[in-house]
Amino acid sequence: MKNRILLLGVVLLLASCGHSGNQALEQSSTDTVTDDYGRTVVVPTQPQRVVSLSPAVTEIVYALGAEDILVGRTDFCEYPPEAAAIPSIGGISNLNIEKILSLNPDLVISGSMVGKKVTDQMDQMGVPMVCVVEKPHFEALYDNITAIGRLVGKEREADSLVESLKWKVERLLTDTSLSTLNSQLSTCYYVVGFGPGGNFTAGGNTFINDIIRMAGGRNIAEDIDGWSYSLEALVKEDPDYIIVRREDSAAFCGMKPYNTLGAVKNGHVIGIVSGTLDLQVPRNIDAVLFLRQRMSE
Repeated sequence: MKNRILLLGVVLLLASCGHSGNQALEQSSTDTVTDDYGRTVVVPTQPQRVVSLSPAVTEIVYALGAEDILVGRTDFCEYPPEAAAIPSIGGISNLNIEKILSLNPDLVISGSMVGKKVTDQMDQMGVPMVCVVEKPHFEALYDNITAIGRLVGKEREADSLVESLKWKVERLLTDTSLSTLNSQLSTCYYVVGFGPGGNFTAGGNTFINDIIRMAGGRNIAEDIDGWSYSLEALVKEDPDYIIVRREDSAAFCGMKPYNTLGAVKNGHVIGIVSGTLDLQVPRNIDAVLFLRQRMSE
């Protein structure tokens, strides 16, 4: 009888230890974060199946070397080119929730274009979804890299990438061989949208405005909030340089009245690679360098 009681005690002790170990494992395998929409989300510390709903998020995940855990992306996640091999869940404004769920993600990371309706739907489905949005100032890129690094279990890599980017920026801003600091700043206009549908650009409360300034230019729309800009103001300001996505350059230069602008006539239209300026990503440094070079020619 004593032996039975002793054996039972050992079994119960081992079971208790095992249960405590599982509890500790469960507690250590999750993390609680507050996303950019102020939502508190419990996420896995080492996610294995991540769906990205943002081109910027996808690019940063690749930059951190965490692409192996990406199981889904949007149609607009085109950089790096290798991302094309990852299954797409479709567009951003018309997200396919069923497709996202079919990928069985343990974490979804979204960006600025995903609204509260989708986040509410994902919450109801029990899938952790964290929103990391683009922010008004260039330096916020570092915060976003840090946040995504924490989410995908690449904190050290994120710290290293941030330090590398800061070093590159410091070198760029102190390289007077490409700067226009000793002369009057060139005026610039960045084309977001144009034509009958209206004219849209980046105002002063955007990281794009910061990039133009870092490149040695002055954004003629720096005094506006938001994205809408009048055609009359554009013609009146007649900026020294027009910055436009490379694929839109020919259409812009060939359309009236844009073809009457001095920058178009003087060959000062800078076609820039999509994603380097309009997304808050590590390639923003490439945009600064490219614009500085073009405006120094």
